[in-house]
Amino acid sequence: MEEPSHQRNVFKQESPKRKKGGFITIPFIIANEALEKVASLGLLPNMIMYLIREYRMEFTEGQNILFFWSAATNFLPLVGAFLSDSFLGRFSTIALGSTFSFLGMFILWLTAMIPQAKPGPCNLQDHPCKSTSTPQYLLLLSAFIVMSIGAGGTRPCSLAFGADQIDNKDNPMNERILERFFGWYYASAAVAVVLAFTGIVYIQDHFGWKLGFGIPALLMFLSTVFFLLASSLYIKPKVKMNLFSSFVQVISLCYKKRKLTFPSPDSIKWYSLKDSERLVPTDKLRFMNKACVIWNSEEIGPDGVASNPCNICTVDQVEELKTLIRVLPLWSAAIMMSVNISTQSSFVLLQAKSMDRHLAGGLEIPAASFVIFTIATIFTWIMLYDRILVPLASKIRGKPVHLDTKVRMGIGLFCSFMSMVVAAIVEHIRRRKAIQQGLSDNPSGLVVMSAYWLVPQHVLGGLAEAFNSIAQTEFYYSEFPKSMSSIASAMFGLGMAFANLLGSAILNTVNHVTSEGGKVSWTSTNINKGHYESYYWLLAILSAVNLFYFLVCSWAYGPCAEQRNGVRRDNKKSYGSSEEEMLRFIKPPEKNDRVNVGEIPESRSALPELLNVQYSLAGENRSA
Repeated sequence: MEEPSHQRNVFKQESPKRKKGGFITIPFIIANEALEKVASLGLLPNMIMYLIREYRMEFTEGQNILFFWSAATNFLPLVGAFLSDSFLGRFSTIALGSTFSFLGMFILWLTAMIPQAKPGPCNLQDHPCKSTSTPQYLLLLSAFIVMSIGAGGTRPCSLAFGADQIDNKDNPMNERILERFFGWYYASAAVAVVLAFTGIVYIQDHFGWKLGFGIPALLMFLSTVFFLLASSLYIKPKVKMNLFSSFVQVISLCYKKRKLTFPSPDSIKWYSLKDSERLVPTDKLRFMNKACVIWNSEEIGPDGVASNPCNICTVDQVEELKTLIRVLPLWSAAIMMSVNISTQSSFVLLQAKSMDRHLAGGLEIPAASFVIFTIATIFTWIMLYDRILVPLASKIRGKPVHLDTKVRMGIGLFCSFMSMVVAAIVEHIRRRKAIQQGLSDNPSGLVVMSAYWLVPQHVLGGLAEAFNSIAQTEFYYSEFPKSMSSIASAMFGLGMAFANLLGSAILNTVNHVTSEGGKVSWTSTNINKGHYESYYWLLAILSAVNLFYFLVCSWAYGPCAEQRNGVRRDNKKSYGSSEEEMLRFIKPPEKNDRVNVGEIPESRSALPELLNVQYSLAGENRSA
């Protein structure tokens, strides 16, 4: 019997089209992020050994490749953020990034699977050593390049895309939903890091490169598939204009109007929009203010909007670029700490392999897993500082206690300096023992010395990151207007990129100078003949000079936002949860509000950036 038409209409109305987004999409996004982290981070710790053993590279050559790979991996997320905001959108950028990451890992796996992809064995008389051919070299480099492109697509967009799916201001439970999402995101990131630096490293050490590279490639494939499976369920926000075009406009107008003379103070008029935060520009970098002066009344239409936006900028546009220029000296002061981190990671791997790594009961920790002590220090300090030390100090003093961002940045730089001093002392002792044991010509020989003497420098390095990296991220967010949140999140990774380029320059210079006249280079692949302790002392000296440079830059910068506004972040009534506040910087701003440091999430907001950036290739990913 045919169903009446009015009943069919009722049933049709009662089955409305399902709304997109919501928590049903979150497992797919978190799975994509977690599996990508396990896969990419798992490749890093042992990579220098793969280059030395399988491609017979000298330590300096292999470390230079890792430096450039790290620089590309930390710089390309800035490009990815620009493409996502201006052209592709977050979904397409993540999808392309995941695909490229898988292809890069697949190519790297092929280098381990195909005998012709790398030089053959040379330990037998009938197999003389052959150098790496150009095609073999290009295949290896193509894997690194493609993986870097993939990282540029996934890392700047994943967290923001997840927030897009569940943010609903009309939902009274919105804050709780956001809290649950960020909690699961942080938890998955932490678990992924631990699995990468323990499980994947163990497989590479005990089962070889074929399985050790194959599993990360498989995980990245699953990461891509899981993300694409929910394509029809995602909310896909439209792209918006990018801030970089605004910077170009300000710079162009500053140059174009450089010869004009400012009108008298009584007659000068500034161009600003109705919802602008500033109506008058600051006097700092005053020459840039010419870009927002209304030189002719015809430049502004009846509605108060510029008739030709190419001829004039708003006060906010000028102040945004001023803010970026002003923070650059302090940003540059953090580069040396990142040089120490990226350099020490490979050095420690060679040191740990030559030392006794056994624990009680015969358990041996892989040399590449020693970086876990740095990660554990970061996590431990975050919990102690936010949950115990600050509340306890505030209770004792009867008022909120807080170390401002620049103080914490300085403490971090000092800890980084001390880590290099400790590393130099430990390496001096290790090398002396190796020579006493007759291991000068046997770098693979085991020195009678516990590898756990390397832990103190890892702890100091972890404290350096916990203080400086987190404070650095907080500093950018507090100083920049909300409209520059994408720039704030990219500054840390950009610093890592420059640090790796600087680290490569230092390494090449030292290798060239110390190997002149047939001498053994400080950074010789034979760690017992080289002078790694001298290299550590050089980095310690540079770190001490950099610390003084930071103090000068900090003095020249003047009070930061916290001091100017007189706001303490420990006043819990002045800001929401970390998850709420992070979302405010992920979402496009409704107006160009400058936020107080009291509104900035400190430790937990910076944690994803440490996992994404600082360990992305600090073994090196960052940076948030």
